[in-house]
Amino acid sequence: MTGSALEANFDGLVGPTHNYAGLSFGNVASANNANRVSNPREAALQGLAKMKALADLGYAQGVLPPQERPSVALLRTLGFAGDDRTVIREAARTAPALLGAACSAASMWTANAATVSPSADTTDGRVHFTAANLCSKLHRAIEHDTTSRVLRAAFPDEAHFAHHDALPGWPSLGDEGAANHTRFCAAYGERGVEFFVYGRDDLASGTAPSRFPARQTLQASQAIARLHGLADEDVVFAQQHPDAIDAGVFHNDVIAVGNGNVLFCHALAFVDQAAVLATLRERLAARGARLEVIEVSEADVSIEDTVGSYLFNSQLLERTPEAGGGMRLVVPQECRERPAVWRYLESLVAGSGPIRELQVFDLRESMRNGGGPACLRLRVVLTEAERKAAHAGLWIDDTRYAALTDWVTRHYRDRLSVSDLADPALLDECRTALDELTQLLGLGNNLYPFQRDA
Repeated sequence: MTGSALEANFDGLVGPTHNYAGLSFGNVASANNANRVSNPREAALQGLAKMKALADLGYAQGVLPPQERPSVALLRTLGFAGDDRTVIREAARTAPALLGAACSAASMWTANAATVSPSADTTDGRVHFTAANLCSKLHRAIEHDTTSRVLRAAFPDEAHFAHHDALPGWPSLGDEGAANHTRFCAAYGERGVEFFVYGRDDLASGTAPSRFPARQTLQASQAIARLHGLADEDVVFAQQHPDAIDAGVFHNDVIAVGNGNVLFCHALAFVDQAAVLATLRERLAARGARLEVIEVSEADVSIEDTVGSYLFNSQLLERTPEAGGGMRLVVPQECRERPAVWRYLESLVAGSGPIRELQVFDLRESMRNGGGPACLRLRVVLTEAERKAAHAGLWIDDTRYAALTDWVTRHYRDRLSVSDLADPALLDECRTALDELTQLLGLGNNLYPFQRDA
């Protein structure tokens, strides 16, 4: 928490339909765990435990609600008719893959919800949000309308916050949100350098992955930079290495993480990596800071272990001077279970570099679907005035944590198979739970489609 602003993390609350339908081609964990039985209750409690632990360490920690699932609206758009229960039954009978997409709880990975630029970087001095269109996957392309509603409810004051609708869902404007965006700075409240990573440039020929699709386009990243009013000298665009994408690195946050003046990345993160790092160093030097890069070689941690452990899908958090300064790295339990990864991490914190401490969390339910600590959170830099202007009901404290764990325990199933998605009772359970959640968080009663329809 540096300067006149702080970095808040808003984690997505895992939804009641958390399941393993294997919907995300290119995400190795999602594919490998397809059709396993999930535990939605445990998934939500694991996420809440991480939120509470970080709030207890003094970080500004918020929560964002899940989306309404099953999405009956999607199924109606695709031609299913009748009352809501009939729609669910007919989709299960004739198009179970579409029902799986309509039931996805992937909105818990709020790193994909939006791209956020702090007020220190924007021409109008407001925090800018652009909801991600996520158009590469059907189950995620249906999120952005509710995402926009949630973000507008969370950050409602137009004097401090500017909200942009998702980019058109055209393939050349594919946008996956903050999972491909990092901000570097000398201090959170000072002007920074915004780093956009893309998988493909649809207006130029060049290297491209051959096995898995590149989801983020340069054109989408450029559009967001323009929408947010970022100066050219404050923006760096870089291409994600296609070999990494083909290894299962579907977003940049699976192979790199940054915070403040620190970048922690694999040697296979970017095309022409030496030039990318030189540009970042130059731009950050112009802002009065020296970029510290921790570049992990293939010899130290293979790309296979990188994907299997989600080493870089970690949270890099600034420690207070009282704690000794430097950075705290929040990693999933899977890092401890991979010997090469854990040896590397132990040597990392034993050295003299900026990462001084490790914090390990069990997020196995999320990890099995392909999302670790970094996937679960949206980073929002806020001044004190902006923090006060944010919706107060979303901040995690003892009271809200207790209320949310009680809510999860009462409403969530502890076992959910893909075949259970056909149970029409699941729809009623989810709507009852979400209706109560909006009251618990003080978000009113028109956030979700079923509330507005009523």
